[in-house]
Amino acid sequence: MTRSATLPLQQTLTPFAEDNRLRLFAGSANIPLAQEVARYLGIDLGPMVRKRFADGELYVQIQESIRGCDVYLIQPTCRPVNDHLMELLIMVDACRRASARQITAVIPYYGYARADRKTAGRESISAKLMANLIVEAGASRVLAMDLHSAQIQGYFDIPLDHVYASPVLLDYLMRKPLEDLVVVSPDVGGVARARAFAKKLNDAPLAIVDKRRQAHNVAEVMNVIGEVAGKTAVLVDDMIDTAGTICEAAKILRQEGARQVYACATHAVFSPPAIDRLKSGLFEEVIVTNTMPIAEGCLFPQLRVLSTANILGETIWRIHEDCSVSSMFR
Repeated sequence: MTRSATLPLQQTLTPFAEDNRLRLFAGSANIPLAQEVARYLGIDLGPMVRKRFADGELYVQIQESIRGCDVYLIQPTCRPVNDHLMELLIMVDACRRASARQITAVIPYYGYARADRKTAGRESISAKLMANLIVEAGASRVLAMDLHSAQIQGYFDIPLDHVYASPVLLDYLMRKPLEDLVVVSPDVGGVARARAFAKKLNDAPLAIVDKRRQAHNVAEVMNVIGEVAGKTAVLVDDMIDTAGTICEAAKILRQEGARQVYACATHAVFSPPAIDRLKSGLFEEVIVTNTMPIAEGCLFPQLRVLSTANILGETIWRIHEDCSVSSMFR
């Protein structure tokens, strides 16, 4: 079987119904996304029982034989992070004990990703601990999307396929009649991400917001490096949590004369007071993806939510068929 590597991918049905070795299951974190992935692949989500006991313990049971099968478990470890992480570990363990041939943890959003190194004494590197737990539970490989830092790939002693939502975001932006674009990194740490984004956006110029962080979830913007006056600025980040960083960046872009400001991010964490900040009029649009569910109360007029189901579905197909994943993003 062959398929075009051009992204974003068109939703098609593949002959997976004839392949009895592939199984797709969804944790409770983002069932709508899992259903979209299943539709892309042309298969059904596998039957599974999930329940919580009176004391809060989680219970998972796979309700069909998966002996000798390649199992894909879709579960972003988003809010409540600890519950969804534990559910993923229990799902992996259940599949291992059911004699699955290969177990792939599909993690569209990787929780604890920002705790990827020690910045002070006596701190935990929780991103590494989370990797250890997933491996120890019995996962054969991991499929993750837009990790906060690339070094997390090295925390796993099993294969990890790292994919990106940028094709979906880029396709959306390129369909809009935007002129005089400049791609902006909201901090120095995101320059590589923004540079790659700008290159694919017809080699748009790049600007950087110099920011000094004084405490967790508190950002102080200093100045802009690059020309933004009279331009349409596209702020690019991997996630929007409390929206402090991206909103402070938008304010200084407006002060420096940017004509329009758009925000693009893969993961819509949206912790309070993010929504109040984002809908304050700083942005023409806030463009995110569905790697995690967005509550009804978090929707606002400027918000655009794009689907990553086709990219995840295509990656699952390529892993299962031993095809190249990286060629999707060339």
